Amino acid sequence: MSASGPDRHWMGRALRLAALAAGHTSPNPLVGAVVLNAAGELVGEGYHRRAGEAHAEALALARAGAEARGGCLYVTLEPCCHQGRTPPCSEAVLASGVRRLVVAMADPDPRVAGQGLARLRQAGLEVIEGVGAAEARRQNSAFLHRVTKGRPEGILKWAMSLDGRTALANGASQWISGPEARAWVHRLRARCDAVIVGGGTVRADNPLLTSRGQRSPEPLRLVLSRQLELPANAQLWDTSGAPTLVAHGPGAPGEARARLDQLGVERLELDHCGPLALLEALAARGCNRVLWECGPELAATALGQGCVQQLAAVIAPKLLGGLAARTPLGDLGLLAVPEACLQSGEGLQQLGPDLLWQLEINGNNY
Repeated sequence: MSASGPDRHWMGRALRLAALAAGHTSPNPLVGAVVLNAAGELVGEGYHRRAGEAHAEALALARAGAEARGGCLYVTLEPCCHQGRTPPCSEAVLASGVRRLVVAMADPDPRVAGQGLARLRQAGLEVIEGVGAAEARRQNSAFLHRVTKGRPEGILKWAMSLDGRTALANGASQWISGPEARAWVHRLRARCDAVIVGGGTVRADNPLLTSRGQRSPEPLRLVLSRQLELPANAQLWDTSGAPTLVAHGPGAPGEARARLDQLGVERLELDHCGPLALLEALAARGCNRVLWECGPELAATALGQGCVQQLAAVIAPKLLGGLAARTPLGDLGLLAVPEACLQSGEGLQQLGPDLLWQLEINGNNY
């Protein structure tokens, strides 16, 4: 049997539930679930709130109780079939007595990868796959990227003037964008697991890099600095409200290492101190999405190493001028203008007096 209009309606509800936990479930995906009884009435729903807590299917089925028997379960991602921090959801589905399962997409995690759906089909359930698949893939793009590519999804964000400057020639950059745009950035940070800058940004701007309380715990603040040429009194060294990790190369001076250790700041030594090696290390820590808020050279390197999948450019109605003024990106090595094309994204959005342009990097698909 194929999907129906009601199937799309209820899957839409499950997707909206899943979105409520955005930024809180890593390394797990966002998942929402809805249960209807045999008469087609809503009897249970739920969403996965954070790693280690109950999965969406288990919550929805527990709330439905005996009313789930003979009914239908809608879930945005294939039920898991392995024992992790929580029991296999496929067994909870079978125990509930539902006769029909509608799922948006299969889970590419090698521990699942279609095995959950196969288990349920073998047990006699009717399984409909692919309802709301496009939206489910967009919603879990970060999880899908980490599982399939071995590194977190990256967003590169900057704020610039109408003439493409991110600072004046003397280095002054506060504030190019307005309060509405800055509030949007705080919300964006809250959807990311780590916010990355280079040593130059720490020296020039002394940033705080928090979501201003919109996420608890705050995202990891990460500084990539080969030689640890960093100021002694940066705001990032105060880890009472948000964690900080400094990644450096094997040649970083011992004195600089010792200073960070005395401050209680976590360090990570990378054999190849660059964006790709850093993201591979972050994937091992369970990060699904990172936000690059770095200077032009590190931003260009991150782009060149395939560490950026989305761009977010805030454009302010200001003219800064100056041939020596800083721009968002260093040399990308392009030889012809057509090489610079990007995929369309969410387009333009008004943020107070500023404009936000969100775009995808070519080849970002799963």
